[in-house]
Amino acid sequence: MNSPRRERRKADPALSDPERLYVITGDPDGSERAHLDLVTMIVAQAQPTPTVQPEQAVILRLCQAPLSVAEISAYLGLPFSVVTSLLTELLAAELIESRAPIVRATLPDRSLLEAVMHGLQKL
Repeated sequence: MNSPRRERRKADPALSDPERLYVITGDPDGSERAHLDLVTMIVAQAQPTPTVQPEQAVILRLCQAPLSVAEISAYLGLPFSVVTSLLTELLAAELIESRAPIVRATLPDRSLLEAVMHGLQKL
């Protein structure tokens, strides 16, 4: 007995249409984009309003819990540059907050933490 074959999903042509991406990001007005990288964490500060674009409303719903820019880009199926443009608009409207990830080098050294722990145990 043959098992059913899984069909590959075909990419939605509307998602890769350059005109659609231009409409989403808007006409560049010379303003700078926010300095975001793939691991910057995004958290929504408000619920979507009726005036935001549909993609921005999805971002606000997704980011009730912190998500990285890379995860948002993957969930939306949009390029990083387009997501960065959308996030810049949301940051300007103060609908989201961006947080840099915690860099391991900024955490205290393990030996320092152990010394503090031993000192507290001796009290």
